[in-house]
Amino acid sequence: MQNRNKTRPAAASPLTTARRIVVKVGSALLVDQQNGRLNRAWLESLIDDLRRLRRRGQQVLLVSSGAVALGRRHLGLAAGALRLDEKQAAAAVGQIRLAHAYKELLEDDDITVAQVLLTLQDSEQRDRYLNARATLTTLLELGAIPVINENDTVATSEIRYGDNDRLAARVAQMASADCVILLSDVDGLYTADPNLDPSATFIPVIKDITPDIAAMAGESASDVGSGGMATKIIAARIAVQAGAHLCIARGSHRHPLKRIESGGRCSWFLPSANLAKARKQWIAGTLKPAGSLHVDAGALGALRKGRSLLPAGLVRAVGRFGRGDTVSVLAPDGREVARGISAYSDQEAARILGHRSSDIEALLGFRGPDELIHRDDLVLLRTDETSGDTDA
Repeated sequence: MQNRNKTRPAAASPLTTARRIVVKVGSALLVDQQNGRLNRAWLESLIDDLRRLRRRGQQVLLVSSGAVALGRRHLGLAAGALRLDEKQAAAAVGQIRLAHAYKELLEDDDITVAQVLLTLQDSEQRDRYLNARATLTTLLELGAIPVINENDTVATSEIRYGDNDRLAARVAQMASADCVILLSDVDGLYTADPNLDPSATFIPVIKDITPDIAAMAGESASDVGSGGMATKIIAARIAVQAGAHLCIARGSHRHPLKRIESGGRCSWFLPSANLAKARKQWIAGTLKPAGSLHVDAGALGALRKGRSLLPAGLVRAVGRFGRGDTVSVLAPDGREVARGISAYSDQEAARILGHRSSDIEALLGFRGPDELIHRDDLVLLRTDETSGDTDA
């Protein structure tokens, strides 16, 4: 047990090395529990942290609670549990105020803010997932910070995440983030609830989410938040399986992200594989690809050099598949040399095969991706013996 509670050095924090970071902010941090008003001084310190991450070239997505807590005060709703219709009304009122606060503070530094509202169906249904993923990716590429919350106004109990911990993990999946920070009212994972058991031991690093780890979860200590440690464990499982680190940290301190980087107490859940490897293992492990794409020798050579598959190199599309389905890529001799996620359906692929990417809009009537399969969504198989690439 020696050195179990020793803080990690700043250089070891995945927060300092991540390319794309999801930061989740809990209601108890954003909203003063006494008067229901925005905790502006704390929020300003968080915004300073986000600006610092951006200055060193990191991309940030913000998953923010607080809309319901802010809105209920303006509607004069009493303390305690709200009916679904009351919660949706409070969210509609509070979301405007929450988005305005982020816009006001971030755009002082010429940072564009985007509001994105999601439901559980947006991460479970393929078309919605792909559209949400494309939107988030494009916003990041254009230099914006997406501010994301659950779409409480339209969500029912059947299509709700229920808490923003899980939403943050799903957003990390969608956006291929490599680090998730859950800022909450607890400073990490303990062997038991430290509020009830003074002998509870803090756990700084979790390499594997075992049943024993899952059993350590307790209830939320906050009256305004909806998530407890159990939801954070679920979020951690989602994140690490997607190849991302996940951190649970107390967010009530000023400059909470800087504090994590400086070695402040927090719990890190470690992924079993890096983000790119986890994604490519998932693609390669598809048991039954939906269809196949036959490519010419030029396209095959480009794939072996790590490039994307363009329509110009496609000879034939076989099978029935939709946008977002995993398909096989076949060499001119018929061997399966790669698998990837198609950006177009089988019918669309058949219409653009052999054409330049610049012709796609004229052929299909809309402007889609230049790539039939982007290199990030493609893995070369070991069966391609003439290639030195061994992605899978």
